[in-house]
Amino acid sequence: MAQKVLVVDVGGTHSKMLATGQRTPRKIASGQNMTPRLMCNWVKKAASDWQYDVAAIGYPGTVVHGKPVHEPYNMGGGWVGFDYAKGLGCPVRVINDAAMQAIGSYQGGRMLFLGLGTGLGSAMIVDGILAPMELAHLPYKKGKTYEDYLGLRGLKRMGKKKWRRCVARIVEELQTALEADYVVLGGGNVKKLKTLPAKTRLGANENAFVGGYRLWSEKQGTATNAFGA
Repeated sequence: MAQKVLVVDVGGTHSKMLATGQRTPRKIASGQNMTPRLMCNWVKKAASDWQYDVAAIGYPGTVVHGKPVHEPYNMGGGWVGFDYAKGLGCPVRVINDAAMQAIGSYQGGRMLFLGLGTGLGSAMIVDGILAPMELAHLPYKKGKTYEDYLGLRGLKRMGKKKWRRCVARIVEELQTALEADYVVLGGGNVKKLKTLPAKTRLGANENAFVGGYRLWSEKQGTATNAFGA
């Protein structure tokens, strides 16, 4: 019998969760007071009527070997070094939130995922192998980073029209440089785009849950390198 997976997508504004067999995600406001202990307590209480055997957590920051290595922006502290399995009372796999959404969006080949939200999430999957990326803080131009252009700061600074043009240009540049077969754009600000660059499609927030399920799927469960768990 297949194990049931609880997926928690931790965000700076809201945290959402969904379990195998459920249709409607449940969410809570995150913000600067949200600590991992508070998150785990909320999850256990809010999911008390759901059945699950294991959990997957999408974390808004860098994750190395299944462990967060930097505290998240816009949230409380204590995320690095926290025992998530103990906090949730079941086996847990932690992965970067953009990587989790990328896994859920993947349809083969070489895929670049960009999450256009408050910041900039990025990941690449090549023939089923996940390569988490931190493009956000790489310098782009004029002393500013990719996140300064594609994230919320860039949207506010440039306005929608210039920001859309900037997204199109950077997506094309990255697709060429990384030889991606296609690009998936996710994150809350994709709804502000009017048209999509060539070989680009929109992701969906629900794909984060699909990614969490895939992390624990039998197919990938024995090959943890495949999706970085």
